[in-house]
Amino acid sequence: MIKAILSLLGSVLILAILGAGGVLFVFYHFGRALPDYRQLADYEPPVMTRVYAGDGRLLAEYAVEKRVFVPIKAIPKLVVRAFLSAEDRNFYTHPGVDLPSVARAMLTNVRNLGKDRRLVGASTITQQVAKNFLLSNEVSWERKIKEAILAFRMERAFNKDRILELYLNEIYLGFGSYGVAAAALNYFNKPLDELTVAEAAYLAALPKAPNNYHPLKYPAAAKERRDWVIGRMLMAGLITADEAEMARAARLEVRQMAETEFIQAEYFAEEVRRELAERYGERQLYKGGLLVRTTLDPRLQEIADTVLRQGLETYDRRHGWRGPLASMEMGADWRARLAEVEPPLGLGGWRLAVVLGVDQAGADIGFRDASHGRVPLAEMKWAQPWMENQELGPPVLGAADVLALDAVIAVEPVTVNAKNEIYPENTFGLRQIPEIEGALVALDPHTGRVLAMTGGYEYAKSQFNRVTQAMRQPGSAFKPFVYLAALDSGFSPSTLILDAPFVIDQGPGLPKWRPSNYTKNFYGPSTMRLGVEKSRNLMTVRLAQTIGMDKVAEFAERFGIVATLPRRLVSSLGAAETTLLKLTTAYAMLVNGGKRITPTLIDRIQDRHGRTVFRHDNRGCAACRATFWTNQPVPVIPEHRQAVTNPLSAYQAVSMLHGAVQRGTGKRVKAVGKPLAGKTGTTNDSVDTWFIGFSPDLAVGVFAGFDEPRTLGRKEQGATVAAPIFRDFMAKALQGRPTIPFRIPPGIRLVRVNGTTGRPARAGDRNIILEAFKPGTVPAEQSEVLEGYTTTVSETPATGTGGLY
Repeated sequence: MIKAILSLLGSVLILAILGAGGVLFVFYHFGRALPDYRQLADYEPPVMTRVYAGDGRLLAEYAVEKRVFVPIKAIPKLVVRAFLSAEDRNFYTHPGVDLPSVARAMLTNVRNLGKDRRLVGASTITQQVAKNFLLSNEVSWERKIKEAILAFRMERAFNKDRILELYLNEIYLGFGSYGVAAAALNYFNKPLDELTVAEAAYLAALPKAPNNYHPLKYPAAAKERRDWVIGRMLMAGLITADEAEMARAARLEVRQMAETEFIQAEYFAEEVRRELAERYGERQLYKGGLLVRTTLDPRLQEIADTVLRQGLETYDRRHGWRGPLASMEMGADWRARLAEVEPPLGLGGWRLAVVLGVDQAGADIGFRDASHGRVPLAEMKWAQPWMENQELGPPVLGAADVLALDAVIAVEPVTVNAKNEIYPENTFGLRQIPEIEGALVALDPHTGRVLAMTGGYEYAKSQFNRVTQAMRQPGSAFKPFVYLAALDSGFSPSTLILDAPFVIDQGPGLPKWRPSNYTKNFYGPSTMRLGVEKSRNLMTVRLAQTIGMDKVAEFAERFGIVATLPRRLVSSLGAAETTLLKLTTAYAMLVNGGKRITPTLIDRIQDRHGRTVFRHDNRGCAACRATFWTNQPVPVIPEHRQAVTNPLSAYQAVSMLHGAVQRGTGKRVKAVGKPLAGKTGTTNDSVDTWFIGFSPDLAVGVFAGFDEPRTLGRKEQGATVAAPIFRDFMAKALQGRPTIPFRIPPGIRLVRVNGTTGRPARAGDRNIILEAFKPGTVPAEQSEVLEGYTTTVSETPATGTGGLY
């Protein structure tokens, strides 16, 4: 008997040793090449980057997966309990593998042998984390063994909450939802803490097969699975019987996630996206969960979009009708044929219509929805035929001069005519998508913060950003920096410069260079101020020749207009290409007193943990963090901006540009009724038109021209195309704001002078203005006239006249 017992014990021992050896062999064999589970200690799931406007509203989101990461401590207990009931009720007690559940699954699989059924698993949450993060979805015994080994190892390395946190934020739950927070929003349009028992149970029912329990495709299966989870929660004592009964009775309703409201600023947002990608790389941009606070002012952005679009449309209408968008064969099925016409890019809020009838007084039109309308003759009078070089054909006398049957056109509802008389209902105006493009940028001249940026007529039509990417000649908009260089060299706004013919002999075999004024006239000795206000080319060239192009180039490069300015006189008239943002920033440095600023679209960037990794304004201010006001002194923020010019010279330039708005080429802007300064710019053949200007606290630049450079028309210039857009922007941007005069720096002396001669005013003088002088520079009774010289051979041939007006 004893011998039999000893034999039995020996056999058991041998089997135990063999079993242990087998287990050790399995662990050794399958555990050798397993992924390093320790990487999960620092794992951070891909999280979307969010970009916010300056007022905190959402501007853009960038992500590969729309995931919202929620720390385990912030996930409601109801949600945690629902998932544990459905997926792993022994999660907090097992060592990574639930052995009783494994035994049950093995028995079930043995019974199903030969029945062509999928293997039943008993994966714990820890095993699912191992599979989702470190292994494949292959259904095999080998993967299950590896999964179990990793689960044991992970349980020794991480606490339970960390494992559960990884699971609940990584699991795919259908509807494009990664993680429970995204699923709550996508299925029920709720945050996690507002989910009901029924809703939490449904989410917990999804991990096994989200598509099989789709609430719209398979509502019965979805509800059955949800109710099963509710039953598991009741069995575990996590909810009461009444709560379970109410949850089962609840309808399984999907509430479409409320559409996220975004600020519309496509050009701005894309520029931010490019900067983030350049700074941090695409992976960090789309998966790093950055929080980006931008400089955008949504009110100013909306104004910028509106006035630029209206300004380009106004120009386009001045130059005639280029014809319908398409034409089609008329028939009883015209609605279906119209529906087949692809709306052109840039249509915006306008509607496509087909012309159904034409008479002398107008045209009858139809829409895709079978509704009808009418375009009266008054709303197509502008549509004279477009001709080459932006010329116009004969005037419109009747609707048939513009439209024909079957023409597909763009229209917009109108309610009143030019005389402010009310139109009948369903009256429309003929519209045309402009070929001209343009851009507008507004920034804070004291900080460089870009407040608004519109890079074209419509982003859908063209993603090319003409604020930052278009290199164009600034023309006369460059001239203020020639005059600033002279002011810094000792000249004053009253310095007399000869306005007379100017000829440069460029050398043997080359034509003589003869720049001219826009008017083709000569005005004799004129003050430097008049040279700026009236945009005199001949005066500018003489001044640049006198102070030297090296000096002009130094200022152009110092202000960041160009990296290297060609040392030739034509450059003084704005022949060197630059961008709208660079030129507007340069003007901003005039009105801020000559301090260097760097334009920025981003105020601050935080990483996914809330740590600030970038800040545009790095000035320290400990006193600014005071919690309470106790009559302490107002904090003084240190001044770190570098001086790029003498503040007195900068103010003199501002004063002359203010005169250009009051009396010169920018006088259309005067209608705003606020202190404004600025300069027009037009290049040869009216190819590029500009207006760059500012109020004391807002710098704005406008550009307009064709993407493929060609003339805008013989009568078009910066004053007719760009200046009205600037004017309309400033009128709305400054509406209701207090009137602030330009700030005068200490040392400037304001003297009453004769506006024509620049000399101190005398009794009987009529054209009297206040002129800004540095100490000791008020002109005497007799002043020298700067004449220059006109026979120098240029080292580099110059062509064209540069800026015009």
